[in-house]
Amino acid sequence: MHNPGAEGNEFFLCDFCRRPWSEQRPMVEGHRGSLVCAACLSTAYTDLVHLQGGDTSRPGETCTLCLERRSQRHWRSPLYEQAIICLRCVKQSSTAMEKDPEVGWKRPPPPPGVEPSGETPDEP
Repeated sequence: MHNPGAEGNEFFLCDFCRRPWSEQRPMVEGHRGSLVCAACLSTAYTDLVHLQGGDTSRPGETCTLCLERRSQRHWRSPLYEQAIICLRCVKQSSTAMEKDPEVGWKRPPPPPGVEPSGETPDEP
């Protein structure tokens, strides 16, 4: 998301937490300028991939990043209900974030006591 009244890094905001871009808060861009920061992506990845959770109460909602209506599980921002990211975008964004050596982001490991999901990073 973009804040038209701001300048510099403050112009780029994560759609899910509304914090601005910084070297310590890298982001992945979706369609029409939508953004997800590394912290929100880590939380969504843990919830959807490791915990097999996510919101399914309103199937077919539009993903903030890909702008597609998907019936799969998705993660909803706890701060901004309209901001959701589908499982496919979580996986694609994770792959993109990991490929950037300057970022140094890695997929979060399973929480203690949770078995690895067995899903491969490139699965849709």
